Amino acid sequence: MEIVTLGHFAGCVGSAFDLELGESSVALTLAEARPLPETGFPGMRRSPFSLMFRSGSQVVLPQKLYKLKNSTLGQMDIFLVPVARDKEGIVYQAIFN
Repeated sequence: MEIVTLGHFAGCVGSAFDLELGESSVALTLAEARPLPETGFPGMRRSPFSLMFRSGSQVVLPQKLYKLKNSTLGQMDIFLVPVARDKEGIVYQAIFN
């Protein structure tokens, strides 16, 4: 896949992503895809953006690079960081800059 942009993910908000964990997987939903302020780095290859994924599990996965699969976007590696927990599960964020 070429360099991913916000445009790749914008149409996938609400879509399911499978996070691979060896022999098992965790279901995530892309809850938000939004632009981030451009901070003036000349020559940036894409505009920065943030993705928020929600898991229905109460198990917190550590921040690291995960293999995610989506029916529209296919398979990709994304660095996820757990950023919130509520009664519905865990929220993970990915930042692209």
